Amino acid sequence: MTFVVTDNCIKCKYTDCVEVCPVDAFHEGPNFLVINPDECIDCTLCEPECPINAIYPEDDVPAGQEAFVSLNAELSRTWPVITERKDALPDAKDWEGKPDKLGLLER
Repeated sequence: MTFVVTDNCIKCKYTDCVEVCPVDAFHEGPNFLVINPDECIDCTLCEPECPINAIYPEDDVPAGQEAFVSLNAELSRTWPVITERKDALPDAKDWEGKPDKLGLLER
Protein backbone atom coordinates (compact mmCIF):
# COMPACT_ATOMS: atom_id res chain seq x y z
CA MET A 1 0.00 0.00 0.00
CA THR A 2 1.07 3.57 -0.55
CA PHE A 3 0.09 6.97 0.73
CA VAL A 4 -1.70 9.49 -1.48
CA VAL A 5 -1.81 13.28 -1.50
CA THR A 6 -5.37 14.47 -2.10
CA ASP A 7 -7.41 17.53 -3.05
CA ASN A 8 -6.76 19.63 0.05
CA CYS A 9 -3.07 20.06 -0.88
CA ILE A 10 -3.89 21.90 -4.11
CA LYS A 11 -3.06 25.61 -3.82
CA CYS A 12 -1.66 25.08 -0.29
CA LYS A 13 1.40 22.87 -0.81
CA TYR A 14 2.64 22.61 2.74
CA THR A 15 5.90 20.67 2.70
CA ASP A 16 6.23 19.54 6.32
CA CYS A 17 5.72 15.98 5.06
CA VAL A 18 8.70 15.83 2.71
CA GLU A 19 11.37 16.13 5.39
CA VAL A 20 10.24 13.01 7.23
CA CYS A 21 10.07 10.77 4.15
CA PRO A 22 12.94 8.27 4.42
CA VAL A 23 12.84 7.31 0.73
CA ASP A 24 12.29 10.66 -1.04
CA ALA A 25 8.91 9.65 -2.44
CA PHE A 26 7.51 13.20 -2.67
CA HIS A 27 7.47 15.14 -5.94
CA GLU A 28 6.68 18.82 -6.34
CA GLY A 29 4.50 20.54 -8.88
CA PRO A 30 3.61 24.23 -9.14
CA ASN A 31 0.80 24.10 -6.55
CA PHE A 32 0.58 20.48 -5.36
CA LEU A 33 2.69 17.62 -4.03
CA VAL A 34 2.40 13.97 -4.99
CA ILE A 35 3.78 10.70 -3.65
CA ASN A 36 5.43 8.20 -5.97
CA PRO A 37 3.69 4.88 -5.23
CA ASP A 38 6.73 2.92 -6.43
CA GLU A 39 8.96 4.66 -3.87
CA CYS A 40 6.57 4.90 -0.90
CA ILE A 41 7.31 2.27 1.72
CA ASP A 42 4.14 2.83 3.76
CA CYS A 43 6.10 4.04 6.78
CA THR A 44 3.22 6.35 7.88
CA LEU A 45 5.57 9.21 8.83
CA CYS A 46 4.16 11.75 6.38
CA GLU A 47 0.48 11.50 7.23
CA PRO A 48 0.62 13.12 10.70
CA GLU A 49 3.01 15.82 9.46
CA CYS A 50 0.46 17.25 7.01
CA PRO A 51 -1.11 20.26 8.77
CA ILE A 52 -4.24 20.10 6.60
CA ASN A 53 -4.87 16.34 6.51
CA ALA A 54 -4.32 15.96 2.78
CA ILE A 55 -2.42 12.64 2.97
CA TYR A 56 -4.19 9.29 3.27
CA PRO A 57 -3.36 5.62 2.96
CA GLU A 58 -4.41 4.45 -0.50
CA ASP A 59 -7.19 2.29 0.96
CA ASP A 60 -8.59 5.21 2.98
CA VAL A 61 -8.72 7.97 0.36
CA PRO A 62 -11.97 9.89 0.96
CA ALA A 63 -14.95 9.10 -1.23
CA GLY A 64 -14.90 11.15 -4.39
CA GLN A 65 -11.11 11.56 -4.33
CA GLU A 66 -10.14 8.16 -5.70
CA ALA A 67 -8.75 9.80 -8.86
CA PHE A 68 -5.86 11.12 -6.76
CA VAL A 69 -4.42 7.60 -6.50
CA SER A 70 -3.68 7.50 -10.23
CA LEU A 71 -2.90 11.22 -10.35
CA ASN A 72 -0.12 10.82 -7.76
CA ALA A 73 1.35 7.96 -9.80
CA GLU A 74 1.12 9.89 -13.08
CA LEU A 75 2.57 13.20 -11.89
CA SER A 76 5.35 11.63 -9.83
CA ARG A 77 6.84 10.31 -13.08
CA THR A 78 7.47 13.85 -14.39
CA TRP A 79 7.68 16.18 -11.41
CA PRO A 80 11.00 16.60 -9.53
CA VAL A 81 11.67 15.05 -6.14
CA ILE A 82 11.40 17.38 -3.16
CA THR A 83 13.25 16.54 0.07
CA GLU A 84 13.46 19.81 1.96
CA ARG A 85 10.72 21.88 3.54
CA LYS A 86 9.75 25.10 1.80
CA ASP A 87 7.29 27.81 2.68
CA ALA A 88 3.68 27.07 1.77
CA LEU A 89 2.13 29.00 -1.09
CA PRO A 90 1.47 32.65 -0.15
CA ASP A 91 -2.32 32.29 -0.02
CA ALA A 92 -2.35 28.73 1.38
CA LYS A 93 -4.46 29.67 4.41
CA ASP A 94 -7.20 30.97 2.07
CA TRP A 95 -7.40 27.59 0.31
CA GLU A 96 -7.28 25.23 3.29
CA GLY A 97 -10.31 22.98 3.45
CA LYS A 98 -11.94 24.28 0.28
CA PRO A 99 -13.49 21.39 -1.66
CA ASP A 100 -13.23 20.42 -5.32
CA LYS A 101 -9.88 22.04 -6.15
CA LEU A 102 -8.85 19.51 -8.81
CA GLY A 103 -9.66 22.00 -11.57
CA LEU A 104 -7.10 24.39 -10.03
CA LEU A 105 -4.23 21.89 -10.23
CA GLU A 106 -1.32 23.26 -12.24
CA ARG A 107 0.70 20.70 -14.12
